[in-house]
Amino acid sequence: MPIPMELRRIIISELDDHQIVVLKETDGERNFPIVIGIFEATSIDRRVKGMPSPRPLTHDLIISVVEQLGGEIQDILISDLQDHTYYAKLRIRHDGELIEVDCRPSDAIAIAVASRVPIYVNEEVLGEALEDNE
Repeated sequence: MPIPMELRRIIISELDDHQIVVLKETDGERNFPIVIGIFEATSIDRRVKGMPSPRPLTHDLIISVVEQLGGEIQDILISDLQDHTYYAKLRIRHDGELIEVDCRPSDAIAIAVASRVPIYVNEEVLGEALEDNE
């Protein structure tokens, strides 16, 4: 069963190539970090702070394409964790059908923040992530 999560923190380091987002269980205490790239971290950070971009960013483009083609982004799901790599799905509702598109968690989170849709994590992934962080 997918667990509702929220973006808890964005850690941007100018000295390191790896940036971190921390997701926290919406109705609980569990949380875990995901390492992401600087572009995604900056994009997420700008959205959270309400800073407009003069031109559409990649995540804005994806949202616009989905909407222009008659779809609606329903939510994102961090679906799997394999060899310390997270996998995510962008879940789009189109003509009553649910379409799942494979994507990087960082892109999925940026899209979720930009389009204000829920973030979910599979229970198994959350359990594995917590084990990895102990």
